[in-house]
Amino acid sequence: MKRDAGSRTGRRPAPPGQPRLLTRLRAGGFRLLMAADAAALLVVMVGVNLVRFGTSWPTYPLSTYALGFVGATAIHLVVYYFGGLYEPEQRLGVRPALPRVAMLTALAVLLVAAVWLAVGRYPGGRANLVALLVLGSLALTGNRHLARSLRVQREGPPRVLLVGPPDDVNLARSHLRDYDRTTIVVGYTGSRGSLLEAVEDTDATDVLLLTGRMLDEVYPEPLTTLARRGVGVQQRVGAHDTLLGLRGVREIAGMPFVALGTHTLPVSRARFKRVLELVGVVAALPVTLPALAALAAYVRIVAGPPVLFRQNRVGREGRVFALVKLRTMYPHAEDGLGPVLAGDRDVRVVPACRWLRATRLDELPQLWNVLRGEMSVVGPRPERPELTAQYEQLIPGYSRRHEIPPGITGLAQIHGRYHTDPEFKLGHDLQYLVNWSPVLDLEILARTVWVVLTRRV
Repeated sequence: MKRDAGSRTGRRPAPPGQPRLLTRLRAGGFRLLMAADAAALLVVMVGVNLVRFGTSWPTYPLSTYALGFVGATAIHLVVYYFGGLYEPEQRLGVRPALPRVAMLTALAVLLVAAVWLAVGRYPGGRANLVALLVLGSLALTGNRHLARSLRVQREGPPRVLLVGPPDDVNLARSHLRDYDRTTIVVGYTGSRGSLLEAVEDTDATDVLLLTGRMLDEVYPEPLTTLARRGVGVQQRVGAHDTLLGLRGVREIAGMPFVALGTHTLPVSRARFKRVLELVGVVAALPVTLPALAALAAYVRIVAGPPVLFRQNRVGREGRVFALVKLRTMYPHAEDGLGPVLAGDRDVRVVPACRWLRATRLDELPQLWNVLRGEMSVVGPRPERPELTAQYEQLIPGYSRRHEIPPGITGLAQIHGRYHTDPEFKLGHDLQYLVNWSPVLDLEILARTVWVVLTRRV
């Protein structure tokens, strides 16, 4: 590892200790930027009314305006949060904030208009909504520029460690010198083995991987450790990488990079997914409860007690939980066998219950696991602890599928079958996490129905 001369100049100071309350709030998803955004939105709404009407506001009492403005602010913050506007961002290659802020603000303004229309009160009118869209977007963009400036003052400028062969390092250093004078190059290394040591020795805040050959060497380690320490890692995009159809390419000193991270689904999107699924499960209970009662009665008649079968599975963050299914195998089917994957014509399955497994209706009781927060409707299928331990030893990065609660169905289930290799299933699972959206979940649910009807399991 080589350290650049003068790399200690501009060393970032140790972050000051935060109050315990603020630490707890941050752990729960709160950011000071939320308070700044709320204040900006309230100022915009009140200011627009003062400009338009002075101190004599029409139609409604002051309490109605106060309630309307506070409600509108709350709607905006919810949209911003679930839109990922408060997720931590890497310091290098930051994209312009205005386009994203304006898009989310437009969505929030539409929701506010719908609420005002539903209650029949317009504390501000249509012109105020247009002004809120324009001025609110500008105010929130200004908040983000201010937050970034304060971060530089608090932590110092980005301190970059370059990783790659000498020619690539020299080229990247010259670009950073010519295009980005606020970033400090603190050193370089060409070895994965010394990467963690180099980061610690130089106090680097960011790592730039300048060659694709390093990617296999840093994943899953030391990439996971660097992410846990808050060190940003970026991979330079080469000509051959564009064949993969990469999205999210960012510019750093004129060079194309993609941010690497061990978390594929941001916390805000994971919580949004949870809210949507809870609403969907509760809304479907009038249909699913009678169906479950009928299926349970059928299993009781053809297979005898017990009707339900519980089995330990690995869930979010590796925690083990009891998955619930309708029992389709004979009692004590695994005695003397241990954990064994079920076959197409498994002799342990009660013949009259084969159709339940083929249609996956035996999974219906797992809606209880969804309500408890142990599972999702859509997500990576949970495996047994014994099998998970084997896969984690054989397949690098297998534990990444545990970032969210496992699902009743998932992308791997509609593209693969029971005996699809676990490494191929992992590829589908991670693609699902990277590309998650409510539309993708609906598509997977629709295709699951087709898979069930065609018995392609």
